[in-house]
Amino acid sequence: MHVLILGGTTEARRLAELLHDTPGLTLTSSLAGRVASPRLPPGEVRIGGFGGAEGLTAWLREHRVDVLIDATHPFAGTISFHAARAAATAHVPLLALRRPGWVPVEGDDWHDAGSLEEAARLLPALGRRVFLTTGRMGLAAFAALDDLWFLVRSVDAPEAPHPARMEVLLDRGPFTLDGERELLRRHRVDVVVTKDSGGAATAPKLTAAREAGLPVLVVRRPPAPEGVPVVTGPEEAARWIGEWLHGRGFPARG
Repeated sequence: MHVLILGGTTEARRLAELLHDTPGLTLTSSLAGRVASPRLPPGEVRIGGFGGAEGLTAWLREHRVDVLIDATHPFAGTISFHAARAAATAHVPLLALRRPGWVPVEGDDWHDAGSLEEAARLLPALGRRVFLTTGRMGLAAFAALDDLWFLVRSVDAPEAPHPARMEVLLDRGPFTLDGERELLRRHRVDVVVTKDSGGAATAPKLTAAREAGLPVLVVRRPPAPEGVPVVTGPEEAARWIGEWLHGRGFPARG
């Protein structure tokens, strides 16, 4: 039985770890290839795109995939729609592993934006020294904000276009609360910009911003395909796959 995980997230790697030694199961993880040195999960790994929904459909058929797991980043919206179309066309069961979004608590000063472009329009009214944690791929949206200073944190170095007044911090989560407190203090940050990625790895910045009384500009998630079953954790996804395999005559992982 062949399971394909569309991954690149912490949850996808954890799911691969849970499934790796399952008897009778062939596991392939697919990474988009946007990070130069990704953390590879166990099992077979392919890197690169499929060529849209049609290419993914062909791959599912050619490699006899029995179950497709969409464990991509919440903001990798296009691949989720491609996965839904490909799974329906190839008649392959699809499960989405999607971490819950963050929820503000008492003391948070959050401001919503529907896109990076909207965030760039709202930002000048909220602060002048910006901790920008939306990833290197979306910096073009902020490139025209010459009056603001940006601390940009990303795994790989960003390319132009990007803000003119910018300091780059190359780092990869998980991050600690003490580290985030010190970062905000040392760089005199007065506003934080983030995508609603969810998860614990990068959440400490939200606590640090709340403690410091800083506004946080939160970019909402893009829409996801309807009608796809969703679980919120790798263990739940592993149980779903185990039950499905058990129904096909394969042992469920304990």
